Amino acid sequence: MLDDAKKPIRGYKDLRVYQRSMDLLAPIHQLVLTFPEYERFALADQMRRASRSVPTNIVESYSRRSSAKEFKHFLGISMGSANEMVVHLEITRRLGYATYETCATFVEEYDAIGRQIHMLIARWRSDGRPPTSNL
Repeated sequence: MLDDAKKPIRGYKDLRVYQRSMDLLAPIHQLVLTFPEYERFALADQMRRASRSVPTNIVESYSRRSSAKEFKHFLGISMGSANEMVVHLEITRRLGYATYETCATFVEEYDAIGRQIHMLIARWRSDGRPPTSNL
C-alpha cells in the first residue's frame, strides 16, 4: 500500500494541503461562535471568510493548473488567506476571545498550510500536471 506522499494525485481532494485546510473549517467556525455578539459581522465574519478562502482557492488553482499564471495566482490568494488567518488569530488572542494555546494551535496549522502552498507553487510543472508528491 502506498503512503500518502506516494499516492497519485487524481484531483484536488488528494492534495494534503486541501484536506488540512478543510479540517480547520469546523473548529474555526466553532471558535468564532464564542466571540461577543458585536464581533459577529466583523472579526468573526472575516475569519469565516478567510478560512473558507484557503481551500476554495486551492480548488480553483487546481482547476486552472494548465496555466502557470492562473495556477499560481489562485494559490497566491489561498496563501494570502492563510496568512490573514494568522493575523486574525493574533487579534483574537489579544482581545481575549480565545486562549494563547488555542490560537497557537491554529496559527501553527495555518503557517504549515502556507508552507505547503508555497511548495506547491514551487513544484508546479510546466506541462500542467500536478507535482509528483502529495503536498
